[in-house]
Amino acid sequence: MRLAVLPLLLAPLLLSSQAMAVALSVCTEASPEGFDVVQYNSLTTTNASADVLMNRLVDFDTASGKVVPSLADSWDVSPDGLSYVFKLHPQVKFHRTDYFSPTRELTAEDVKFSFERMLDPANPWHTVAQSGFPHAQSMQLPALIKRIDALDPLTVRFTLDHADSTFLATLSMGFASIYSAEYANQLMKAGTPEKLNSQPIGSGPFVFGRFQKDASIRYKANRDYFAGKPAVDTLIFAITPDANVRLQKLRRNECQIALSPKPLDVQAAASEPTLKVQSTPAFMTAFVAINSTHPPLDKPEVRQAINLAFDKDSYLKAVFEGTAQAANGPYPPNTWSYAKDLPGYPRDLGKARTLLAKAGLKDGFKTTIWTRPSGSLLNPNPSLGAQLLQADLAEIGIQAEIRVIEWGELIRRAKAGEHDLLFMGWAGDNGDPDNFLTPQFSCAAVKSGTNFARYCDQALDKLISAGKTTTEQGVRSKLYEQAQAQIQQQALWLPLAHPTAFTLTRKDVQGYAVSPFGRQDYSKVNFK
Repeated sequence: MRLAVLPLLLAPLLLSSQAMAVALSVCTEASPEGFDVVQYNSLTTTNASADVLMNRLVDFDTASGKVVPSLADSWDVSPDGLSYVFKLHPQVKFHRTDYFSPTRELTAEDVKFSFERMLDPANPWHTVAQSGFPHAQSMQLPALIKRIDALDPLTVRFTLDHADSTFLATLSMGFASIYSAEYANQLMKAGTPEKLNSQPIGSGPFVFGRFQKDASIRYKANRDYFAGKPAVDTLIFAITPDANVRLQKLRRNECQIALSPKPLDVQAAASEPTLKVQSTPAFMTAFVAINSTHPPLDKPEVRQAINLAFDKDSYLKAVFEGTAQAANGPYPPNTWSYAKDLPGYPRDLGKARTLLAKAGLKDGFKTTIWTRPSGSLLNPNPSLGAQLLQADLAEIGIQAEIRVIEWGELIRRAKAGEHDLLFMGWAGDNGDPDNFLTPQFSCAAVKSGTNFARYCDQALDKLISAGKTTTEQGVRSKLYEQAQAQIQQQALWLPLAHPTAFTLTRKDVQGYAVSPFGRQDYSKVNFK
C-alpha cells in the first residue's frame, strides 16, 4: 500500500512547485548577432538584448507619443538646448550572475561609461567593438555630444556641441542602453572584454542565462528589478526560422507567443479558440536598397528603371497577402512629415527600357539580389519576393542572380556595402521622422554601414542636419519633405511596403502589446 500511496502524496507537492515557476516561451525568427547591442543595428539583436536585459535613461511611450522616464526619473534642458541634466532613479541594481557579482548600484559613472565607449576613440573599450558602433556613428553622436559629467552619484549632465531636437528621443533607442562600468572594468582587467558580447549584464527585467545559436536563449526574471519583478520566472526565446513551425509550436503550447507570422497564419490563428491575434500599424518600411556605389547602379536612370519595372501591386498581394500598404518612400504614412504628394514610380516597362538605353544599357546588365532565408515581419516570404523582382527585372533585360544569405552574415556584409540589390527593412524606434533619414541616408551612416543605399550627397545631408536644429515641427516637416523628394528622385530605394505588425499568442496570455516599432516588452506578461 505504501508504494501505491506515495506517488499520490507527492503529486500535489510537484504540481504546486511547477505552478510556482511560471515560464514564458517566445518563438522568434532568428538568432541575435550578439548581446552587446551597441555593436549592431538589427531589430532581432535589440529584442534579445536591449529589450529584455537593459534599460535606458528614457523610454518612448507609443500610446502618448512622448518620451517618458526610465532610469532617469526627471531631466532638465537648458534654454539653449545645449545642456541636459538627468536625475537617476535610486537603488537600481545590476544583474547578479555566476560570472558577475555587483558591489554597488547604478550611478552616473555607468551612464558616462556607456556613452564614452562609443564616443571617445581613446577609450580602451572603443576598439573592442569589432563592428564599430553603427547607431551612434550614423546618428552622429560623437560630433553632437561634447562632454558627459557625473555631477554626483545620481546626477549626470550631457553637454552638446549644438542643439538637436532629436537628442532626447534618441536616448530611448536600444543602443543607448546603460551598462555596468564595474563589470566592464572586471572584464578589461581579466583580459576578456569580448565577454561583454556573450555574457551580458544589465539592469533590465530579465537576467541572461544561456544562448545556443539557432536554437534558444534562456533568461530568468530579475527579482531585484527596480520597476518590479516580471510576472513570469523564466523567459525562453525558441529560435524558429520557419513561420509554419512557429505556428505549430504555438498550437501545441510549446510557445505562448509567436513573432512575425505569415499573413495566412494570421488568418488561421484568428479562427482558432485557443489562439489570439494582436496587431498594430507598424512604424516600419520594407524596401530593396540599391547600392549606388556599384556600377551601373550608380546611375540614377538605372535605379529609376528598376523602380519602374517592378510590379508592386502583385508583390504586395503575393508576399503580404493584404496585410500591408504600398510604400512610396522611406516614411510610413503615419509619420508627421510624410510627403503624401510625391509622384512615385507607377509601373512602366517602356519608360524603364528608355532610361536604360539613355544610360547606355539598352541590352541590360547582370546584377545580384540579396535576401534572407527565413521570413520576418518586413519580409514574410523572402524567396517569393526575390523571384518576383527577378522576373520583373528580366522583362527590361536585367539578369539578376538571387543569393540567399543567412541573416547575421547578410547584415554584416550589407553594412560593408558588398550587395547590389538588398531586401531590407527599417523600423523607426523613437517616434521621430529623423530616425529614418539620418541612419539610412546621411553620409555618416555610409561609414557606419546602416546606409544601405551607400549614397552620400552634401545637399541631402544638409537637409537632414537642418531638420534637427529646430523644434518647430512645421519647419522640420518642410525640410524632411524636400529630403523625401530628393530620395525619390534619386531612386535610392525600391520602396515596398508598410506592414501591419502581427503577433500570435495563446488565448490566456495577458499584458503583452504589439509595438509599432518592433520592440518587445515581456516584463508585464502573465497568464489568466
